[in-house]
Amino acid sequence: MTTAPAQAIDAAETILEVNNIEVIYDHVILVLKGVSLSVPRGGITALLGANGAGKTTTLKAISNLLHAERGEVTKGSILFEGAEVQNLSPNALVRRGCIQVMEGRHCFGHLSVEDNLLTGAFTRRDGQAAIREDLDLVYTYFPRLKERRNSQAGYTSGGEQQMTAIGRALMSRPKMILLDEPSMGLAPQLVEEIFEIVKQLNDEQGVSFLLAEQNTNVALRYAKYGYILESGRIVLDGEAGALRENEDVKEFYLGVGGEGRRSFRNVKHYKRRKRWLS
Repeated sequence: MTTAPAQAIDAAETILEVNNIEVIYDHVILVLKGVSLSVPRGGITALLGANGAGKTTTLKAISNLLHAERGEVTKGSILFEGAEVQNLSPNALVRRGCIQVMEGRHCFGHLSVEDNLLTGAFTRRDGQAAIREDLDLVYTYFPRLKERRNSQAGYTSGGEQQMTAIGRALMSRPKMILLDEPSMGLAPQLVEEIFEIVKQLNDEQGVSFLLAEQNTNVALRYAKYGYILESGRIVLDGEAGALRENEDVKEFYLGVGGEGRRSFRNVKHYKRRKRWLS
């Protein structure tokens, strides 16, 4: 696992560049339309948007998991550490240091928590001692998993399964994690716990993160930069603080407008039009 602290990393260096990609499913359905974004080495970047905006498709395009769903990148390029990777196999990309944690807390339910974590090291060739050392490190970040390490993963809580999925990704010694909807289905207290651990991993291990999230409020508190995706296009991007103060973001993604917090029952009655649609 990377050991250089984040502050020692040149923040201006880019670890991931997505350049004007288009994604088509079943040879006819255009899902992403010219999406471009970048993630600085050692940074946390948020990819925000409503359900169906294209966030998961963007992550799967980067991690090369589209082919399993009859999707493909038909235009543009994806560079990881300066090299084009859109034609690599998913496991080859994992060996290079980029791994995705899928939406929905996918675990092997019949295996123990510890066996789930160990499956994350299947691409490694550095010996059992190094793998055991990283397993102990995962347990320091997720002490609850150490308590449940012999439990079947399928019988653990949603929060513990999400921790297992992230811990399993860490066992591959990643330079970057693509984290898809980590807050989905979790209680607010657990969401905060998960994001605090993400921040710790970023600060202490230098792991870069691209977070795909519907929970715009919490994502913009932990990310340094954000992109807003809508109907397969990037419609707005900027520093996280600036996005939090943007009136359109407040109204349409944080539920707060000029008159204070709005009821979601009245979303369809909004009279303001998003500036990026005008």
